Amino acid sequence: MDSHSYSVSKRACSFSEPPISDHHNHNSDHFNMDAILTAFLALSDSPLIQSSFDRLIESTSSDSDRNQLIQRALNLGSILVEAGNRSARKCSSSHNAVVWPLSPDLTIKVFSMLDTQSVCYAAATCSFFQKYAMDPLCFANIDLATLVPKVNNAVVSTMINRAGGALRSIKLGILPPIPAPPFFSSQPLVYSIRNANDASGFSWNDKRSRQGKESSILTRSCLSSLTSNGGTPGAHLKRLHLYNIERMDNSALSASLSACPSLLDLEIVGLIVELRHTLESISRHCPLIERLVFESSKTGRDDGLKYPTCNEFVLNCPNITTLALKGFKLHDYKARMLVKGLHKLKHLDLSASYSFTGAFLKNVGANGGGDHLEVMILRDCMHLKEIEVERFMAVVLAGEFRRLRHLDISNREGLACEGDYCNRCYSASFVPIKQLLEQRPNFNLVAEFPKGSYIDAEQTTSDVSLQLQSPTSSYASDASPFMSTSDMSYNSDHGSVNEDSRENSFVRYEENSD
Repeated sequence: MDSHSYSVSKRACSFSEPPISDHHNHNSDHFNMDAILTAFLALSDSPLIQSSFDRLIESTSSDSDRNQLIQRALNLGSILVEAGNRSARKCSSSHNAVVWPLSPDLTIKVFSMLDTQSVCYAAATCSFFQKYAMDPLCFANIDLATLVPKVNNAVVSTMINRAGGALRSIKLGILPPIPAPPFFSSQPLVYSIRNANDASGFSWNDKRSRQGKESSILTRSCLSSLTSNGGTPGAHLKRLHLYNIERMDNSALSASLSACPSLLDLEIVGLIVELRHTLESISRHCPLIERLVFESSKTGRDDGLKYPTCNEFVLNCPNITTLALKGFKLHDYKARMLVKGLHKLKHLDLSASYSFTGAFLKNVGANGGGDHLEVMILRDCMHLKEIEVERFMAVVLAGEFRRLRHLDISNREGLACEGDYCNRCYSASFVPIKQLLEQRPNFNLVAEFPKGSYIDAEQTTSDVSLQLQSPTSSYASDASPFMSTSDMSYNSDHGSVNEDSRENSFVRYEENSD
């Protein structure tokens, strides 16, 4: 027993204190390995290596030894490939560091001008570019909006944390499958909100069935990193565009907005959030906001906006110049409060809104937001009345709304007639065209009334279409306030108008029969 104990102890000592000669043996092993690898890499005859390996396999007696030998060969190949790739990246970095003509500051400036995906590609090129591509300025403007789900919360969080206090804008979510057409486009009607089964073939129902398995899904906490490090990332955020993030609700959006006191531009499309809660959050946390584009995810069913919320919004957000509230239930008094209370308002889009008749337009031009209105879009407003539009045009001709240069009153179901919403008007003949042309030669009036169901987007046959515009008008190039969402344009051939007649009258007026 004693001899055995002594033997174990002796072996332990021999391992804990190796002789000095072992160090020389270790160096010798490295030298031998280097020599073997040098000789191995010097071989250029691939068939010779293959035949030699085949002979080794054939000379192996058992299947287990043969499989073990094959596995060792595969592992060795993987190690060599990985080592080769790593060395290639090092060589590329060294080469780029020598030949790259730009200074570090200028390199970061160039990278910061790239889109988010290109910055990631640059970072993956080599360690030299990666060092500059990881600079916070390169993630100041994060664009992770895609046509199909490709990013998750972890990706968003990583990029927000990389940007830190340099973060200025975020564009996130699932974009509409078809880009938004410009105001005078001949493309068919397109809505921003993504359908349940879109052109990409991705089904939201299928997505729900794969919860827990799908790694490219954003959840309600996708923007939680805005509050990290004491709220540093969100403190200087100027622009926030969110598209079709189905899981983001009122509380999650409010928490995100609470971290963005410097926000100037907010765009919300397809989120399951309510107008009242959203305006309350904006009023409370984003007093500097200048542009708000909000498209309802449940067209015509959000009727939660109340007087106190409207009043709070116009008082706390006086810098609003662009306001788009699309697909909500807005009574005339609510619309009047918004337009009249926002004294800097230039662009107004209430497309696809319900309930208001247009009576709110009566008094907003005098000492109200209407004084500065340049663009007003009342497209597909189901209860907009012909008589109210006629009264508004009379006010315009009387000298009010002098800055207004674009008005869209198009409606798939026509304008409502006085006293009977079932009777629809498919003509803009009540507009005094000649007088309007004389007073406002650069005025753009879009009044398209295609017959067909308000819901069925396939029926776009035009019964009466009116478009009044100056041939020198540049409005199409100035439509940026609403260009990032759909500006619903009907399928009519704007290029078919005779150029001579346009030059003489600047009017397009067609009456087509079925």
